[in-house]
Formats: sequence, structure tokens, C-alpha cells
Amino acid sequence: MHIAVGVTGASGAPLALRLLQVLFEQGHEVSLIVSPEGEHVMALEMGEVVLPAAHRYRHLDFEAPLASSSRAPEAMIVCPCSMRTLAAVAQGLGDNLITRCAENVMRLNRPLVVVPRETPLSLQALDNMRALRAAGALIVPPVMAYYFRPETVQDLTDFAVGKILDCLQLPHSLYRRWGEEAPK
Repeated sequence: MHIAVGVTGASGAPLALRLLQVLFEQGHEVSLIVSPEGEHVMALEMGEVVLPAAHRYRHLDFEAPLASSSRAPEAMIVCPCSMRTLAAVAQGLGDNLITRCAENVMRLNRPLVVVPRETPLSLQALDNMRALRAAGALIVPPVMAYYFRPETVQDLTDFAVGKILDCLQLPHSLYRRWGEEAPK
């Protein structure tokens, strides 16, 4: 599957890295766009890392294939998603390649998964999330769960990434599902 991944300037760079690792391991064709703010936050949170992707595009590259709905990916994930990017996508402002690609994906009724990383949430953010959901996007805040008895931060990261993959119906074993027996 061809999946575009946008990384924006919200905290959560480890989520993006783990998501890209899993998509790469599963053999998906990933087109990556990292905003300048996303690069900055990534450096703060993880230092220098290499994000796996088949294609990389600059944030303002409107000549990239992803800028056209005729070359839109089969799905898109924005992880992490800043409130600025969330608002821009909700309002149809295709002012950079991330928001333009998201607009193309939604216009074609393809899956768009948005992973907002902010807390607490303002009324404006909730309104923008509601507008995106009404337009068909899936909103997946990286919310912690404890029923599977996580032991590490990596377990919680894998849970959040697993929920993102669930939205695209991609198989994985990143977390123990509700009702599955815990390993002994």
C-alpha cells in the first residue's frame, strides 16, 4: 500500500519513528513529508535519527507527486499532528505539502488518520477535530491504555501505533487486544 506520512511540530517524534519502522517492515511504500517544526521537535526529542521511507518530499514542494490528486497515495497518516496542521486540514487550507496531500486524500475518500498530540484540548481544537471526523478523517489521539499491562514506554508507543494501523486495517501484533490472554 502507498501511504503518505506527515510529521509535524507536535511532541511525539517516537510515535512517528515507530510507525515508519513498522510500515517499512511490512513492506509498504511510504512517502514522507516532515515539516520544519517537525524536524525541530524530532531533534529535541530523539536527536539525530533516520526515518525509513521510500520517498521523501520537502514541506513546500508543490511539484511533488503528492500535490496532485491524480497521484494521491492510498492512505495518509499525520503523526504527530500539530493543532496548526489539524486546523489547516479541517479548513481545507492546502498551504504546504502535508495539508495539500491530506486534502487530496480526503477529496478521493481515502483514509486519512490524524494523530493529534496536545493536551488539554481547546474548544477550537475539538471543533476542528469534529470537522475532520465529519469529513471522514479518523482521529487517533495517542491515549494510553493499561488493560494489556504495559511495562515500558515502548509498550505504550506500540499501543498507539497499533491503533493507527488498526484504522487502516493493517495486521500487526504490537499490543495484546482486549480479551486476549496475557503471555505467561
